[in-house]
Amino acid sequence: MQEFSMANKKLSTVTTELIASYGNTAKNVINAYRVGNARAVGYVDQSWAAAVKKAGNRISAEVRTNAVAAQKKVTSLYTQGVTLTTDSADSAVNKAVELAGKGLEQVAANASRFEKSTGLTTLNTIAVAAVPAAVAVNNVAAKLEAQSGALVSKIAGSKVKAKAATAKRAVAKKVARVRKAA
Repeated sequence: MQEFSMANKKLSTVTTELIASYGNTAKNVINAYRVGNARAVGYVDQSWAAAVKKAGNRISAEVRTNAVAAQKKVTSLYTQGVTLTTDSADSAVNKAVELAGKGLEQVAANASRFEKSTGLTTLNTIAVAAVPAAVAVNNVAAKLEAQSGALVSKIAGSKVKAKAATAKRAVAKKVARVRKAA
């Protein structure tokens, strides 16, 4: 995690760093979506293959082949959709960060020109006063960025097991609790 200090920092610099941090956090969320979907697809593929295998001789070889081929086609289409949406989202985040940075540079340049032409330093005084708050927000954003990165790693973690969870008897326990309470 990166800590931001106030030493000789301008508000525009701190704000640019904040925008970049939010952009990285957004990319981490997009990657979490991408990785989570990849794991889900893997689990569905494994489950489907296990179900087809379990059906064994009850279905013909042709039906098994068609079932596996259909699943692969659905998986392929789904994966293409996820890839398209995540790539588009990544591009949108990159463009938003780029445009926000350019806009911020323009505002800083215009403020500087305004102060030079009028002789007033009010905008600079406000900017200097705002730096501590911007640095504090930057520190929070850096922590959020680090946590979102950890989330991506956690989602990518261990391989998904194809074994389905066994059904639990939550209803029976709930009835027993109700009887106890009565």
